[in-house]
Amino acid sequence: MIRCSTRNMKKGIDFIGVGVVCLCHDGNKRYLLGLRSDQCRDEHFKWDPIGSGGIKHGETIEDAVRREVLEEVGTSPLDLERIGMRETFRELDGQKYHWIQFDYLVRIDPNQVSNPEPEKCLEMRWCSIDEFPEEKDLHSQFPKFLNTYKEIL
Repeated sequence: MIRCSTRNMKKGIDFIGVGVVCLCHDGNKRYLLGLRSDQCRDEHFKWDPIGSGGIKHGETIEDAVRREVLEEVGTSPLDLERIGMRETFRELDGQKYHWIQFDYLVRIDPNQVSNPEPEKCLEMRWCSIDEFPEEKDLHSQFPKFLNTYKEIL
């Protein structure tokens, strides 16, 4: 029998990663973005929707949304709206990535937001879509997310 250890395998690289992408909003068309530090896995110093990440084994998709938002934004969601699912492929620094992403709009109370992971998120910013940073300053997958859902944002 051949045994395979997944101990050193990386989500999205050695096997398809499954995750949630949460675009947090205040209910008034203002969205919360985070600036990634060099302590993040990749895409350092890029803006992205904060409150996103991988789904853990045995965790429901909506529980992953709740956990990620609480871990990264410091508050629990008031409302979750699943807006779609995407399969993402990208290559960064010669490394190929493959993820299945479940996309959500997540309403939160802006007065309850904190930055529980300052080592990973250098800055948080509330802004309307027309105030978003330039595309070159966004996580490589974020413009695709915005283009996919532009009609409902």
